[in-house]
Amino acid sequence: MGRVKVELKGLKELKEKLERVQEQIPQVVGELAKEIAGRLLRGAIKNTPVGEKNGGTLRRGWAIGNITETPQGYTIEIINPIEYAPYVEFGHRTKNHKGWVKGQFMFTIAKKELSENINVIIERKLAELFR
Repeated sequence: MGRVKVELKGLKELKEKLERVQEQIPQVVGELAKEIAGRLLRGAIKNTPVGEKNGGTLRRGWAIGNITETPQGYTIEIINPIEYAPYVEFGHRTKNHKGWVKGQFMFTIAKKELSENINVIIERKLAELFR
């Protein structure tokens, strides 16, 4: 059988594009972490009830803490320093200790909603990177 010569110009271009993408990965991952933190914060704020007594103090208390890179990935802190935030989140006993006030699970729900959509967010960011 004779020799066949095939010229693959597209492979060189693909290699160059992949090298450029590889250089951008740390920046893209950082941007993704910030976007995910923002979405999580927005969801927690949206789910937080506004009480009649304090009028939105709990809702205004939400903030993004540190975003740190760990060997396992990234850690995102979403904080609410208001002292009664855990009681609203998870529930608590009534004053007379005979009943239970159900938790609102504002952060827990936001985290669940985000986890259901996180693949779409990542895929969109990767598609944007490869354009």
